[in-house]
Amino acid sequence: MIPRFLADRTMPGPAVSRRGFLLGAAAVSGGLMIGFGPRAARAQAGAAPNPFAGYIRIGTDNTVTIYSAHMDMGQGIYHGIATLVNEELMADWAQIRVEGGWGNPGLYGNVGWGGTIQGTGGSTGTPSSFDRYRKAGAAARLMLIQAAAQEWNVPAAEIEVEKGMLRHKARYMSFGNVVVRAAALPVPQDVPLKKPEDWIYIGKDRQTLRKYDSLAKTTGRQNFTIDVRLPGLLTAVMIHPPRFGAKVRQVDATRAKAMRGVVDVVQVPRGVAVVADNMWRALKAREAVTVEWDESGAETRSTAEIMASYHALARQPGKAIATDTGNVGTALGSAAKILEATFEFPYLAHAALEPMNAIARIENGRVEVWGGHQMPDVYQAIAAGIAGVAPDKVTLHVMKTGGGFGRRAVIDGDVIAEAVAVSKAIGGRPVRVQWTREDDMRAGRYRPAYVHHLKAGLDSAGNIVGWQNHIVGQSIVGGTPFEAGMVRNGVDITSVEGAAKLPYAFPNMRVELTTTTTGVPVLWWRAVGSTHTAYAVETFLDELAVAAGKDPVAFRLDLLKDHPRHAAVLKLAAEKAGWDQPLPPGRFRGVAVAESFDTIVAEIAEISLEGNQPKVHRVICALDCGIAVNPDNIRAQMEGGIGFGLGAILKSRITLDQGRVVEGNFDGYEVLRIDEMPMVDVHILPSAEAPTGVGEPGVPPIGPAVANAYFAATKRRIRALPFNRPENS
Repeated sequence: MIPRFLADRTMPGPAVSRRGFLLGAAAVSGGLMIGFGPRAARAQAGAAPNPFAGYIRIGTDNTVTIYSAHMDMGQGIYHGIATLVNEELMADWAQIRVEGGWGNPGLYGNVGWGGTIQGTGGSTGTPSSFDRYRKAGAAARLMLIQAAAQEWNVPAAEIEVEKGMLRHKARYMSFGNVVVRAAALPVPQDVPLKKPEDWIYIGKDRQTLRKYDSLAKTTGRQNFTIDVRLPGLLTAVMIHPPRFGAKVRQVDATRAKAMRGVVDVVQVPRGVAVVADNMWRALKAREAVTVEWDESGAETRSTAEIMASYHALARQPGKAIATDTGNVGTALGSAAKILEATFEFPYLAHAALEPMNAIARIENGRVEVWGGHQMPDVYQAIAAGIAGVAPDKVTLHVMKTGGGFGRRAVIDGDVIAEAVAVSKAIGGRPVRVQWTREDDMRAGRYRPAYVHHLKAGLDSAGNIVGWQNHIVGQSIVGGTPFEAGMVRNGVDITSVEGAAKLPYAFPNMRVELTTTTTGVPVLWWRAVGSTHTAYAVETFLDELAVAAGKDPVAFRLDLLKDHPRHAAVLKLAAEKAGWDQPLPPGRFRGVAVAESFDTIVAEIAEISLEGNQPKVHRVICALDCGIAVNPDNIRAQMEGGIGFGLGAILKSRITLDQGRVVEGNFDGYEVLRIDEMPMVDVHILPSAEAPTGVGEPGVPPIGPAVANAYFAATKRRIRALPFNRPENS
């Protein structure tokens, strides 16, 4: 659910030259509305999408610019969308550019989110784009062919398209030569698409199709927000409250304002900004500013206090019911064996390579914002509100970012709001708000902390007769516009995903939720709820397998009898890992299966011990993500997700001391180092099902797979993460 202020407004489309044309496409009444035109126009959200503000621009210079509905944070969605378009368009890859589209929810609305708001997240980029971008490419190709047929006075059926050229027998013509004529043609309403057996790019590996943007990234030519240069651009660094919820009471900036290069020190809603002509001078001046804080409404508890309250709540009945099938109480009462376990999960930072930043400029009643616009509609509305202009006076420049993991999808605008507020406070001058790593760690948003209390019963044959899980933690969407659509009967679906609905055949199952309130700001983190639920479910399931005297893979396969796709993924992982073969001395294996964002992933971790900590040598990963659009990118996302999740479960943790975040940089908040990255072997299950997402699903299974391998090595269960906590020694 999106509030009306985000849906009922006029939005500008991307600017285009008079000598090019744009193609727009979106589902309307079950069909596709496609059109071309010589200039940009505006569309009302909720109305039929304007055909002149669209998906593809082909210029007379023969360049093909694709406007992506999803921003690229390193997950490769620009390449994926380019693949979908070019499978049908058949341009030369050297012609293709991809830019972030924005400003038209009718065109760019995320289908996976209901189609009314643009946004990137939840591994929805490829599923949301699969049909519409292929149809856009196909429509463009048909119009180019028709224009060439008129130019040559030949039947359109005799014209072929390959590598950006139109050919009729011995005659050739580039796209750019015919775009003006194509722009005058009617848009085809029934666009045939290639059959899967005719695909030459979709599903092909890197030997056939390398990422179009790899060269720019590897040579440092790819521009990020920190690389943007504008005349008179200033730099601002923020002073945020040391405790969450504190407010500025008084500021003394006398010494700072006297320092060389300092332009101003201004108070904005999220803190105090120190503005200077470069980053170093802004940082030095920040040290000279004294801020007195009003902490009457601040969070002052330490992590230990917060988690103690969570543990106490977990032992009580839950406040809301997420799942209740059969009769768990009766089943557990008659069980031959009862097992219980309590798991604790810490706050986690996103810790992306590129700390948060944004640039804003207010000039002549217009606002420009450069940044990682993960939810463009939201940020455009926020920028307009701060600057006091209509939304159509706001221009967004969608920049690639050095990682995101959910961090840039914030409903209050965060650093975007800071940049616009600072620019307004200094007369509209262009300013880059740049956070340091410490700002990112201590004033950021976090994966919520959680406690799970699980209880299950086995019958005399070792079968699970009852399963109960009480989850305690903070709601990500509570108090936001998303609450109405994502909290149902008191259950935040992001708190229980991966736990409330399981593929396993449990005859009696109950999942409860108690939602807590703290002053710690929380946000979705890569794979969201499944980052903790998969660990609790899969390690406890492994414990039940051991108690039943059964092999962990066979135990799971028996429970997956009604879910053949899950079973197939698990079998593939076990086969490739040689699960039935002995390991060398000192090596141990563990397995886990998790479905997140409609993608099923099984992982088997092979470890040894270094002291009392696991050393992960190899991970076998098998997945079913439907049609594999870019197999090489899928493997990269699984590898990246495994490394990301592995560092988190082994050693990452955000802690509070009397409300203040302790960790400030990677010396305190540890992540996986390059020499700790295991060998990862990824196997993609062939499928003709609709594609699902891969940016996040590699994360959830790695933690429990390692934990289960650790138990095989030590006979110890790790119930409080990360592994390197002192109490786990």
